[in-house]
Amino acid sequence: MAPRNFVSFAGFILLIAGVFSPLISPLGLVKWNLFDLNKPFGIVVLAIAVTGLAASLTKSVQLVKFAGWITLGLVVLVFIAAVMKVNTSFSFIPFPKLSHTLSGLIHYRWGWFLLFAGPVLALLGSSGKRESLHTKA
Repeated sequence: MAPRNFVSFAGFILLIAGVFSPLISPLGLVKWNLFDLNKPFGIVVLAIAVTGLAASLTKSVQLVKFAGWITLGLVVLVFIAAVMKVNTSFSFIPFPKLSHTLSGLIHYRWGWFLLFAGPVLALLGSSGKRESLHTKA
C-alpha cells in the first residue's frame, strides 16, 4: 500500500473510531457517541466512512476525495448541531443565569478530535500529485 493510500486508510479508520467514541457528556452522568446523538446520522457517516475505506483499498482517488469531503461536511454539520443543542438545551428555564450554568455542565469529549482528524487525514492522503502507472524507462 502506498503511503498516501495508507494515510487515507488511517483517516477513515479514525473516522470509524470517532463514530463510536464519546462526544458529549451531559451533566457528567453518561457519555454519548454519534449514535446516541442521532442514530440515522451516525449510520450515514459510518456508511460513507466504510465506502471511503473500500475506495482507499482499491486506490480509487476520486471516490476517496468525495467520501472525505462528504464526511468532513457531515462532521462539521453535526458539530454545529451539537453546539446549538447544548446552548439551547435548558432554554425552558425562565432564569437565564441558571440556564447558562446548567448548559456549562455539558462537556465535549475527545471523540470530536477523531471525527475531525479522520476526514482531514483522508483528504490529505488523496490530495497532491499522483505518480502515473506508466513510468518512463
